[in-house]
Amino acid sequence: MADLIQSLLQQGALQNGSFASTSRYYKLETGKYETEDGKLMAYVKRRFLPAADKFMLLQEHRVTQGERLDHVTAQFLGDPEQFWRICDANEAMRPEALTETVGQTIRITLPEGMTGTTHA
Repeated sequence: MADLIQSLLQQGALQNGSFASTSRYYKLETGKYETEDGKLMAYVKRRFLPAADKFMLLQEHRVTQGERLDHVTAQFLGDPEQFWRICDANEAMRPEALTETVGQTIRITLPEGMTGTTHA
């Protein structure tokens, strides 16, 4: 596996755009690190949580007993793998923090920077 990564790095295959457009890492740059023995290692540069005020609120959801964030995300966003969008909108570093407390309110929002009107 290390040889494959080394080969991809040398060919320039691990660059921006290595992540799907639905990934939280999509817009992040990758970097290369060379170890003392000359091996190249790829890494994703640091990602900072966006400020909550960059998200337009669609609705709020109150957490129930035993609820999982991927289920909430599937219900409201139609894709359980987009849980990170709910994390970002609620400034949560740990996804499980959003469902640990029964009765906690979770913000369900449009994607970062997207604006529009809600039809409640």
